[in-house]
Amino acid sequence: MNSIKNVPARVLSRRPGHSLEAEREQFDKTQAISISKAINTQEAPVKEKHARRIILGTHHEKGAFTFWSYAIGLPLPSSSILSWKFCHVLHKVLRDGHPNVLHDCQRYRSNIREIGDLWGHLHDRYGQLVNVYTKLLLTKISFHLKHPQFPAGLEVTDEVLEKAAGTDVNNIFQLTVEMFDYMDCELKLSESVFRQLNTAIAVSQMSSGQCRLAPLIQVIQDCSHLYHYTVKLLFKLHSCLPADTLQGHRDRFHEQFHSLRNFFRRASDMLYFKRLIQIPRLPEGPPNFLRASALAEHIKPVVVIPEEAPEDEEPENLIEISTGPPAGEPAVVADLFDQTFGPPNGSVKDDRDLQIASLKREVETLRSELEKIKLEAQRYISQLKGQVNALEGELEEQRKQKQKALVDNEQLRHELAQLRAAQLEGERSQGLREEAERKASATEVRYNKLKEKHNELVHVHAELLRKNADTAKQLTVTQQSQEEVARVKEQLAFQVEQVKRESELKLEEQSDQLEKLKRDLEAKARELAHVQEALSHTEQSQSELSSRLDTLSAEKDALSGAVRQREADLLAAQSLVRETEAALSQEQQRSSREQGELQGRLAEKESQEQGLRQRLLDDQFAVLRGTAAEAAGILQDAVSKLDDPLYLRCTSSPDYLVSRAQEALDAVSALEEGHAQYLTSLVDASALVAALTRFSHLAADTIVNGGATSHLAPTDPADRLIDTCRECGARALELMGQLQDRQALRHIQASLVRTPLQGILQLGQELKPKSLDVRQEELGAMVDKEMAATSAAIEDAVRRIELTALSLGAGHDEPGAPCQLRGEAGGE
Repeated sequence: MNSIKNVPARVLSRRPGHSLEAEREQFDKTQAISISKAINTQEAPVKEKHARRIILGTHHEKGAFTFWSYAIGLPLPSSSILSWKFCHVLHKVLRDGHPNVLHDCQRYRSNIREIGDLWGHLHDRYGQLVNVYTKLLLTKISFHLKHPQFPAGLEVTDEVLEKAAGTDVNNIFQLTVEMFDYMDCELKLSESVFRQLNTAIAVSQMSSGQCRLAPLIQVIQDCSHLYHYTVKLLFKLHSCLPADTLQGHRDRFHEQFHSLRNFFRRASDMLYFKRLIQIPRLPEGPPNFLRASALAEHIKPVVVIPEEAPEDEEPENLIEISTGPPAGEPAVVADLFDQTFGPPNGSVKDDRDLQIASLKREVETLRSELEKIKLEAQRYISQLKGQVNALEGELEEQRKQKQKALVDNEQLRHELAQLRAAQLEGERSQGLREEAERKASATEVRYNKLKEKHNELVHVHAELLRKNADTAKQLTVTQQSQEEVARVKEQLAFQVEQVKRESELKLEEQSDQLEKLKRDLEAKARELAHVQEALSHTEQSQSELSSRLDTLSAEKDALSGAVRQREADLLAAQSLVRETEAALSQEQQRSSREQGELQGRLAEKESQEQGLRQRLLDDQFAVLRGTAAEAAGILQDAVSKLDDPLYLRCTSSPDYLVSRAQEALDAVSALEEGHAQYLTSLVDASALVAALTRFSHLAADTIVNGGATSHLAPTDPADRLIDTCRECGARALELMGQLQDRQALRHIQASLVRTPLQGILQLGQELKPKSLDVRQEELGAMVDKEMAATSAAIEDAVRRIELTALSLGAGHDEPGAPCQLRGEAGGE
């Protein structure tokens, strides 16, 4: 019975009571059904309604988280058709989904690349197409992440294209090359599809051909936009660069033009595309980029997708059980009975015994068929019950995963709060450092001002020294002038003395002559006239001498005045020198006193700056030590879970373990870089703290998932995986201890953790195919057990039928048996 009463109590008790949770579960269920119907192993194109539901789901949750959560669990390595349809759906989701889909797909680049590499090494027709398709998807993701101006649908206006290209010729050149690479990937996929198909019309109407041709609709849409953008960019390049420089670009464009034109022509001739897409026609020849006016002749190719009629939504009944017999079966049995025995009141024929035997055989046949039908129905019921139980198990597992996701979300919120607190602490430390830098800069400014003042004082001192030298020189010149005056004075005195001596000698001679004249006056009267003449001559000479003496006296007085003036100037110069020396001495004393004070202040500021720097270093190390202690607690908790009995029920997949281990290895590299940066600049530990936080969480996640993976692995690999996880935890705890020691901080080696992480990664990769084989073997064993149980049930039913037939044969010899049989047959 397909009734709500048969649903387990644990499922009913866990039904969501909140409308949002119910809506989320309904959304997840709808997405899971659409993904399973769109991506399957049937060689048929993806139905548009399923892809549309998936695309609407990305807009509903503003991302592709739900899509990837289901897509990552698809067995893509087991079926090339499944991988091909997955690439097709992913292409449609990238083109028409929410813009955040691009960033979500970036996280799964490695999964897309692994699928392409896997099928590229196998000789499978769809596998080769999957290899080409994955390269196109990776190129598409990289291009749109690098150039966010272009949406994944590649539909932008010419103004946006001009803005994205910019005015730098190098940027335009590089953008053109990237679009050429993009177009090559698109054209290579179309050529690979056409290479595997016959271009006859009938091929495009077969499901196998349509399965290969369906993704080319998105390729046509991409190529039309890329062709238009490359034409625009090449015309712009030819307006900036010489034609010879762009010869390679023109050759590559001509090759792509002819390939694209042939692709559009071949696709237009197929009936499959005529009802789904309107393909534009390219001109007969490529544009002439050497002629600028040819840009006006360029026509943008436009792809038109006609509107589709709404498809009927078929009911999606998961279980449909009908235990009743077909409606027409009783009428058939009644007709067969009437044909055999006639009407109930008909005449009895002579060959009644033969009819009874024939009837018995028919009854046995009908009963055997009925038993087979019942067994088949029971088998279907058991299968459906098994499916229901499996779905209930999956529902329980999804609820556990949901609970785990909620717990992880709460942990992430707690970690985010811690990281924000650490960020605030770092910002506070950064503010202290900036304040210290501002104080240091102010101190440096004051030091520069003091230095300028000191230089100015030195300049004034030098100027005063020069003035002192000039004054000393003037004093020397004055002394030389005084010496010259003294020498002139001595010469004048000597000349005056000489004149006096000459005058005295002349006076004595004249006196002698006068005495001689007086003695001879009486005796020589005759010579009176001569004496009178001599006397007059003598008087004239005396008057000349007197005038000359007066002149010399005047000159002497003038020289004496000049000497006195020189002496007064000398005294004034000496007093000025003494005042200048006193002022210079006072200025030197004041300058030395100010210089001493400034040097004291500078020393005090330097000590304060040194204290602030030491405080900043201590704060940074305290943050690092706290982060290392918290990381050690996280790692210790992860290691302790390996011995927790409750942890034995936790399981994980090798694929997830490999991804966690790979990210932990990347975190080790980031930790080494952060440690090197911290050793270079001890005042900034932000990079090391961020790397340490990421490493601790990833390493703990790897250890926990390693232990969970070992619970499903064989004994020997499980023991080695557990030991490697313990070794990884011990190495990581040792590293955390070294990070908390200031002395050992410079000599730590983060690469010690790399070896056990690589061991975990290698064991996880070894466990991936083995776990699949184990599941297949267990599934085979379960099928064998079911087949054996079915065979036993069939043999038991055959024995019961034989016993029933024997009992009927024994009752044939009793009287009234034909009437009893008739009544039984009529009752049936």
